[in-house]
Amino acid sequence: MEQKAVGTVIEAKKQWWLKVNKKPVRTHALDSAAFPHIIKVKYTVDGTEHIKRKWIGAAHTVPAVGSAVTVVYHAEKPHKAKILL
Repeated sequence: MEQKAVGTVIEAKKQWWLKVNKKPVRTHALDSAAFPHIIKVKYTVDGTEHIKRKWIGAAHTVPAVGSAVTVVYHAEKPHKAKILL
């Protein structure tokens, strides 16, 4: 059975090694470049803290560090979770 918890974004790292070009012709290397991110979210279930990572594509908005996000986890295995944005 799935449960919900509120998690807090504790880290957002830009993945510099994976550049996505948004224009066919660029004037310099970072012209119109977008980068995916990996965020870490901390959430608590029954007094135990868990940390989950999520990869966010270059076209999506990255939540700010300290912001609240929804975490859906399995009741018997709270470390098995999904981060909803």
